[in-house]
Order: sequence, then structure tokens, then C-alpha cells
Amino acid sequence: MTPETVLSHPARVLSQRQRESYFSDGYVVVESLLGPAELADILTVVDHFLALSRRETRSGEVFDLAPGHSADAPRLRRLRRPHQHHPLFWEIATGVLADVAADLVGPDVVFHHSKLNFKWNDGHDQVDWHQDIQFYPHTNYSPLTVGLLLRDMTLANGALGFVPGSHAGELFDQYDKQGHWKGCLNTRDVERLDVTKAAYIEAGAGAITVHNCRTVHGSPPSRNADGRPLLLNAYASADAFPYTPHPEPAPHVGEVIRGQPAKWAHHDPRPCPIPPDWSSGYTSIFAAQAGEDDPDGERDLRSA
Repeated sequence: MTPETVLSHPARVLSQRQRESYFSDGYVVVESLLGPAELADILTVVDHFLALSRRETRSGEVFDLAPGHSADAPRLRRLRRPHQHHPLFWEIATGVLADVAADLVGPDVVFHHSKLNFKWNDGHDQVDWHQDIQFYPHTNYSPLTVGLLLRDMTLANGALGFVPGSHAGELFDQYDKQGHWKGCLNTRDVERLDVTKAAYIEAGAGAITVHNCRTVHGSPPSRNADGRPLLLNAYASADAFPYTPHPEPAPHVGEVIRGQPAKWAHHDPRPCPIPPDWSSGYTSIFAAQAGEDDPDGERDLRSA
């Protein structure tokens, strides 16, 4: 479905100006989508999983742990597939966030994945400049990610940065010089991409960010030790079909959560680089960018 066709459908949550801004810039921010009571319920569940992570000593199917994680000082980088582990997360994924997705991909929406990321100011929470679609190519570029801020997000705690208009540019190679997957742009591409124009999002808890799968984005390390959590849910138009293994297979992947299943696939003529074969497993972007899965790889340190 083209942007023009999407915009021809009535909006559910976003204003027409917000929808147009998303298609122009590759991202949009919406303040105060969720209220204090809803956030308090979510944070109670988040605290429960943080407590459970204290028992773990290595990353696994549920928790992605940063080096230095311990029971006394938990450093949970990611709760993997949160919608699989607690019903509240699935309720959130299929609630108003799915309506936001419908405003931007069209009335027929499929769920792709969820994750809950943290930043702890421990030297392992920088996210280098990258694009999402190279992780999970589809027949078109409708996939997007909705980030729900569970606490205030500022530059001090590693605000997300988006390069406006980059979704309309090229797709970058996210392998290093040795051909190892790194999940981020290499130094040369970062230097020629004008990341000085990046917009860093500072917003209050309850706000959302939405970015397109082609938009270049990243986040600096946090300077606060509060573990700033960000709940991320990814969606796509029902006419977008993946053609590589899913990096995080889980219940509800590919499920239609708004509208109807597609009768035809929409094929965007622009090609997409192919990621590694994820059928044997995937840890997280943190592990890939830090070279934890490939100790001989070179990390691109030119993220803001």
C-alpha cells in the first residue's frame, strides 16, 4: 500500500499532519498517548521481570544480559519477546499502538515482534546508527516500530535519534569488512551520511516514537543509572511478506491484528540486503554491535 493510499483512509489516533510528517521524515513523535495509571501497571510488570533477571547469570531465551550483570546490580539489556511472557504486553501490542500502526501502514496490520530495551550507564547501552529492515526483509517497506516511553527520555539517558528523510535514501550494508554481521552502518557510510542533522527525541513517559524500517536511527550511551526502559513493538501492512527467517520467532508473529489478511502481496521494486540466516538463533542488536557473537569483528564506534 502506497503512502497516498494509506493517507486516504480515515485516521484512528494520529492527526493527518502527524501521518504526513511520518511519511516525510521517516518518524513521528506523539506525546502523552498513555496515562500515569496505565504506565504504573506496566512498570509493575517490568519490575517483576527485572527481579527475575537477578537469578540469571547468562543471556538466554528470555533475558539478554549485559556484561557485569549480577544479582546485586542487574543489567538487563533486553527482555526478549515480552508479549510472549506476560499478557499485559500483548494487550498493549494489540491496543492503541496497533491503531497507530494502522494510521501509517493501512487498515490491515500484522504483528511482527516486540522487545523491551533498557539503558543503564554501564558502557554497554550505546546503539550505533542502523536501519531495521536489513534484519528482516519484506516485500515492501511498510514495517515500522512503535516505541513506548515507560519513563521520561532525555539526552542524559540515551535519547533515540533519527536522521530525518533517511528512509527515502539508500539502504546501507550492515556487515563489517570481514563479512561479519554487525547490525549497524560502517564508519565510511556514517561519515557520508549527515548524522549531524539527527533529531534526538526528548519526551515524557507515555509518549511514543514511530519510525519506518528504512529510517537511520541510534542512541547514545546513558549517563544515568536508572535503567531507562523502552517498550518496542513492530508492525507491518498485511500485504508485506517476509522472505527471510524471522530473527525472533514467537507466538502471534504474522498475526493479523487489524483489518483483514492480504489477498495480494505488495512488492516494492527497491532491493534490500539480506541478513544472516537467523534460523539458528539471534541474540540482540546489543550483542551484535558489541561483537559478543563475533570477537574478531570490528565495531563501528561512530554512533552519536
